[in-house]
Amino acid sequence: MMARRRPTHARFSRYDVYDGDRGWGGFPPYVPVAVRRAQAARQVLSLKKSGHAVSPVAIAGRRIATTFWGTAWCDNLERYSDYANRIPRGRTYVRNGSVVDLQIEAGRVDALVSGSSLYHVAVTVAPVPARQWQGIRARCAGGIDSLVELLQGRFSKGVMGHLCQQGTGLFPTPKEIAFSCSCPDWASMCKHVAAVLYGVGARLDHRPELLFRLRQVSEQDLIATAAADVPLSGKAPAKGKVLGDAELADVFGVEFAPPTPAPPPPKRRPAGGKNAERVPAGKAKAVKPAKAPKKTKLSVARRKAIAERMRRYWAERRR
Repeated sequence: MMARRRPTHARFSRYDVYDGDRGWGGFPPYVPVAVRRAQAARQVLSLKKSGHAVSPVAIAGRRIATTFWGTAWCDNLERYSDYANRIPRGRTYVRNGSVVDLQIEAGRVDALVSGSSLYHVAVTVAPVPARQWQGIRARCAGGIDSLVELLQGRFSKGVMGHLCQQGTGLFPTPKEIAFSCSCPDWASMCKHVAAVLYGVGARLDHRPELLFRLRQVSEQDLIATAAADVPLSGKAPAKGKVLGDAELADVFGVEFAPPTPAPPPPKRRPAGGKNAERVPAGKAKAVKPAKAPKKTKLSVARRKAIAERMRRYWAERRR
């Protein structure tokens, strides 16, 4: 059998010895993706049988995160120079289903990652400073109308900018994150830790409220601040934006029934006297029915103007 040539580059000097079972320098050999997936499935099943509430990270397709909160978390980590060259190592692991369990609690993430063995990863995240959180609430006041809108990420770009701003937003900086892994890798951020950090982004796709729990703040505070700045009485729409029944009927092709007249009050017999009006028994005074509103035919230009006005009105409401 031909002997393997020793690496000659200085930085590979630690790999002087090759072991057929352990690889260069005693490191575990490469584990194929199919083998790693099968191993992860067996480990998940074993954990479930032992009574452990397993919450694996499942990625559908190539994109790790697809919603606002998950994508913003991943983008935030990749923008920091401390992580730029190290966190991409975990992409393959998280896509292959190697993060077999991920639990997010207040200020802490605990995970199990399947590699050549099952490794435990712990990530601690500092809470948002009180003054910083107060500033976020003040800057976002009035820009978030409801909790559903907040968790779905459906708000203005200005609010997005405030929440995602490096250093002053809701996402942690590298100095606010500490991590550890039980694997033998000497790197400060191994691929297992990187996979867990990406796994947090994937988990926020489905449960964005966990970001607030992780940073130890309440998402309800943002809604409460916004509600305090909203006046009780809403502003009525401009007169020019209100369509009459005839215009609505012509635009949508719907005939509106004429308003039903209120029944007349019972007629009281006047006080005595010979000249008092008497109504013969069994006969009631006829009431003239209300006239139906006259339908006016709109011109083509008027109809187009109304349709364009409705389109602008609903576009403003969806913002």
